Amino acid sequence: MAREFDKNMFVMLLAIMVGAIIITYFAADLIGSGKIQDLTSQYEGEISSVKSESENFTSSFIKSTVILDQAREDRAFGNYHFDLGLIWYQSALAERNITYFKLYKARGIDNCTNAMPKYYYSHLNFKDSKEYFNQTIAFASKNYLEVLNLYVKLTESGAKLTTLRYDASRYLLYLIENLTFDPINNNVTFLENVTELMVLFTGVMAEYQEELDNYEGIQDEIDEYEFFEEIR
Repeated sequence: MAREFDKNMFVMLLAIMVGAIIITYFAADLIGSGKIQDLTSQYEGEISSVKSESENFTSSFIKSTVILDQAREDRAFGNYHFDLGLIWYQSALAERNITYFKLYKARGIDNCTNAMPKYYYSHLNFKDSKEYFNQTIAFASKNYLEVLNLYVKLTESGAKLTTLRYDASRYLLYLIENLTFDPINNNVTFLENVTELMVLFTGVMAEYQEELDNYEGIQDEIDEYEFFEEIR
């Protein structure tokens, strides 16, 4: 009887130990599953946040560059008309034939008139592009901050350039409009004293050249920028 009792006790103790192990295993499994779910939820939230920031960065950067390209295009057309206006002005100034003088004067006026709205729209687009680049910075990682700040500086310089060229086009237009042909001496003169106007035109052209050097320097930095350089 004692031996049977010991055997039964052993079986019961063994069953209790196995049950305890099984319960412990399931408890640990449940706890582990809970932790995994918590971690999964946490990382899913972080991944969603990163994805959202990435999408915002991409969208904002694309808008910035598209508007910047439009600003550059308008500026290029403005430069085209301004350069022609200056050529026709110089040609009219040196002309000794009244027919050609009138032709050159008319072309000079037309080109200056066409240049000004192009510079105006370009100026607005440079400013809008700057705003979008500043928005892009808010979504950017530190690896892109340097080049984005260069883009901001480029848009600021572009806005200054277009303002200066708008003023230069306006002053040049006034100079061309003041040209008149003297049929007696077969030469070109001005209807009134344009000394002050000349000073304004020369001054703004000098400012433009100085700012152009700055603009091109920033553009060179952007072109030479290495996104994947190790030190960055």
